[in-house]
Amino acid sequence: MTGVFAYESSEVDWCEDNYKHSENVVEYFNTMSSFIFFVISPIMLYLLHPYAKERNLAVHLVWIMMVFVGLFSLYFHMTLSFMGQMLDELSILWVLAIGYSLWFPCRHFPSFIKDRRMFSHMVLIITVISTLSSFIKPTANAYALNCFAIHILYCLFVELRSCTDERVLRLAWASIGLWVLAISCWISDRFGCSFWQKLDFCYLHGIWHILIVVATAYGSTLIAYLDASLEIPHSLPDLQYWPRNKWSVGLPYIVLKGTTKTRKRC
Repeated sequence: MTGVFAYESSEVDWCEDNYKHSENVVEYFNTMSSFIFFVISPIMLYLLHPYAKERNLAVHLVWIMMVFVGLFSLYFHMTLSFMGQMLDELSILWVLAIGYSLWFPCRHFPSFIKDRRMFSHMVLIITVISTLSSFIKPTANAYALNCFAIHILYCLFVELRSCTDERVLRLAWASIGLWVLAISCWISDRFGCSFWQKLDFCYLHGIWHILIVVATAYGSTLIAYLDASLEIPHSLPDLQYWPRNKWSVGLPYIVLKGTTKTRKRC
């Protein structure tokens, strides 16, 4: 049992040179870049609180879990242990599960699903099964997780087909662009390591950490905005950017301009 916690017990080894900057940290830059999770997550928790309070406080679970993703990513790259790998990958799986449970549009539920509660139970069962199955072929976990992005992109395409709001469309393109850059870094580090070693630049996985956190902030805000427009239209959701909205760059978040007087009455 102690073997799964041992240094370099994982079959996965990223391109960065091991123990280059510290005898106690296997992949130094990959470990340090994981701290970005601890910076972005609290900010997003704060920015999305008005939306979460109106819609569902469970929204906060997404970014609370992202803190754990950062913690387990740090542990994994510091040790390259099998347990670190599993905790890192499974925490991502549960972030995705929470996101699907909260935001997957009701009109796209399978015909046998009656409401979101029932859908959430189905997602929970699938996630538990996937968690147990992930120990069968651990090296395939990362590829399976990345495949979820394809389904998310398809769902966004369906939802945005009739959208004419330029601000929403810019956020969508920025989200997709950030994800493409992030996944390009991940793939290049995984399969083009020899090329980057020749250039003495083996830090693409660390850059992936930074890009994917920002891409998650953009993508989750976009999805939350679409959800708010459908589920709580009385709140008059709008998109803004922190720290200055005029820049239209930074971290996007939702502001609710509606008041109790604008609520729809049944």
